[in-house]
Amino acid sequence: MSRPRIAVTMGDPAGVGPELCLRLLANAEIAAECVPIVFGDRRVLDAVSERLELPSAADESVFDFCRIGPEEFVPGQVSATAGAAAYAYIQAAITAALDGRVDAICTAPIHKEALHAAGISYPGHTEILAALTRAKRVCMMLTSNALTCSLVTAHVGLRDVPGLLTVARVLDAIELTAEAMQRIRGHDPRLVICGLNPHAGEHGLFGDREEERIIIPALEQARAKGIAIDGPYPPDTAFLATRRQTTDAYICMYHDQGLIPLKALAFDDAINVTLGLPIIRTSVDHGTAFDIAWQGTASPASLYEATRLAAKLARVGV
Repeated sequence: MSRPRIAVTMGDPAGVGPELCLRLLANAEIAAECVPIVFGDRRVLDAVSERLELPSAADESVFDFCRIGPEEFVPGQVSATAGAAAYAYIQAAITAALDGRVDAICTAPIHKEALHAAGISYPGHTEILAALTRAKRVCMMLTSNALTCSLVTAHVGLRDVPGLLTVARVLDAIELTAEAMQRIRGHDPRLVICGLNPHAGEHGLFGDREEERIIIPALEQARAKGIAIDGPYPPDTAFLATRRQTTDAYICMYHDQGLIPLKALAFDDAINVTLGLPIIRTSVDHGTAFDIAWQGTASPASLYEATRLAAKLARVGV
């Protein structure tokens, strides 16, 4: 394959996404690996370029929506107009990927409150992608050189997690993660699964025996399919350095179980990958960072790595 074409959504215009996209387009190493095309609004990109004295984006590097200008929102503040624009970029990028006009998509951060203010009820990118691609099963995986975690449940309240766990859902996360890590690492991965409860339930002492009823049966089915997976381990010791050295990826039961250790170890360079889609999608693993939006201090490291991984996955196939 020649250099893959990557649709890079600009994210919420009021956040750090426009700045990160400009830095991405100016990066010669990225340009040597792929062809990034920013799905966003040129007027916003030009305003950020002028304010921060960053190189402007070439015409061929921007799919200009002509939807929103810098006078229609305040950087660093929630805006329904900006939320609607961010959603439009995502919709168009997904359609382009499904139609084969781009080889993968990479997303800059959106703001969930801005989405909701615009009347868009999805809790995040993962749910949008699942709905618009009609994927039968999806899983959020966060990956970095230090740690990789997949989430059985993602953007839900903690009290809802136990009721959402099923053997099938846990097994889906295990299988999708094993497939993805084989493509990324180039070898059969070794996985670790975390328990839901303190001490992994302590044989039913804590919780409602989720480990015995749900997690262990899923683990046993995965092993029967040839997947190397250990656990369930207590979450407070699962991520110790000695275990990380022999683990390619962790299967975590809920959002913060995986993201707390991941962000503690790899905040700047972690990448979000949505598994199970008919298209390739990667993303930064951080938010809109409204507190530093349009100030020139946001790190582009995560977007660089997410774009590189999108290109790599495009070359090896979904």
